[in-house]
Amino acid sequence: MKAKRTNPIIESIYTADPAPMVVGDTLYLYTTHDEDELINNFYTMVDWRCFSTKDMVNWTDHGVIFSLDDIEWADDRAWAPQAVERNGKFYLYCPVHKKDGGMAIAVGVSENPAGPFKDLGEPLVDEGDWNDIDPTVFIDDDGQAYLYFGNPELRYVLLNEDMISYDKTVGVVKIPMTEESFGKGSHDTGTTYGEGPWFYKRNNLYYMVYAAFALNQQNEQLAYSTSISPTGPWVYGGVLMEAGDCFTNHPGIADFKEHSYLFYHTSELPGGSLFHRSVCVAEFKYNEEGSIDTVKKCDSLEGIE
Repeated sequence: MKAKRTNPIIESIYTADPAPMVVGDTLYLYTTHDEDELINNFYTMVDWRCFSTKDMVNWTDHGVIFSLDDIEWADDRAWAPQAVERNGKFYLYCPVHKKDGGMAIAVGVSENPAGPFKDLGEPLVDEGDWNDIDPTVFIDDDGQAYLYFGNPELRYVLLNEDMISYDKTVGVVKIPMTEESFGKGSHDTGTTYGEGPWFYKRNNLYYMVYAAFALNQQNEQLAYSTSISPTGPWVYGGVLMEAGDCFTNHPGIADFKEHSYLFYHTSELPGGSLFHRSVCVAEFKYNEEGSIDTVKKCDSLEGIE
C-alpha cells in the first residue's frame, strides 16, 4: 500500500501562495510565510521558503531561501512568488513593497533551485502603483518568456532571454478585463479575476488560473481561462475550486511523474486565520478537450513512485 500525506502538507509553519516547479525527479515548492506574530493586524510576511519532494509524501524543508533582508530597496510584503529555470540558473520572481513607493516585482537568482537567491539590486517591474503583485512566469516553446501579474488588472511583459529584464519597446501590456475572458464577478473590473495568476501551457492550449471573486461572494475561489495564444484573447473556463474558509486562495499547478496537481491554501492548521494560512494539494485530471472540472479540496494524497 502506498503511503499517504494529509493536508495541509506543511505543518511546522504557516505557509501560503504555493508555487511548484519540477526539476528532474524532484518537485520544488516555493511558498510565502505568514509570521506567527502579526504587525498592525495585517499580513506579516518577510521571507520565502522552499520545500521539495520526490514522492508527494515526504517533504524536505530547505528553510528561508530569500527574504526582505536580501532586498535593500524593499521594506515589506514578501508576497506570492514563482520560480523558473533557464540556462542552468533559477529565477525567483517576488512582489514586494518598495521603500517610498508602491508594489514592485523583484527577482532573485540562484544556481540551485533550493537557493539561496540573490537580488538583482533593483525592481524588474515598477509601475509606481499597487497592481504589480503575484508574478507568474512561463517560457514558451519558441523561447519567449512571459511574466504575467496583477491585481485588479492582468498585465504582462515579454522577458528578455536573460530573464532579468524585459522588452521596453513593448512595455507593460494590459489585458482587456472582459466578462468573456474572466467571467462576470464582483472584483474591481466587474469580472471574477482578482489576483494570483498562474500561467502555463498544455497540449497547445494556454491556461490562466487565478484567484477569483464570484458575484456576492466574500472569499476567493479559483477560476481559469484558456487561449490558443500566449497573449490572449482569453476565454473564461469556469470555477476550478470553490471558495473555502479563507479570504484568499492562490493556485499553483504542476504535472509531476504523470500526475497533475493543484496546490492551494486554506486556514486549516491550528490557529489558522485570514493571516495564518497553510498550503495544501489535490490531484486532478484534465478532460479530453482540455477543460478542467471543479476540483474538491483534499484531506489526503496518495504518494507516487
